[in-house]
Amino acid sequence: MGGPNLEIFKFSLYLFVPIAALIHFGDPEWYKTVVVPYRDKLFPALDRTNQRIPTDQSGVREELARIKAERLLKRAQREAGDSKKSEEQ
Repeated sequence: MGGPNLEIFKFSLYLFVPIAALIHFGDPEWYKTVVVPYRDKLFPALDRTNQRIPTDQSGVREELARIKAERLLKRAQREAGDSKKSEEQ
């Protein structure tokens, strides 16, 4: 069919493509210039994320209670702001 030259070409292509991809995408400079800025756009900053995840049931309940309290406080502030706006009109 194709002969030995075709097989040598295919084999060299099978070796060249992954090695070239590793050389290009494995370069630390490329990672710093392309991936790091995009990562910062996708994911929130570490100070905005919770790094201490509760592992026991009481810790989970405390965290849920804290989140619910924050939501209720925000809702109360929002409703207070809405009532002030309606009184001004």
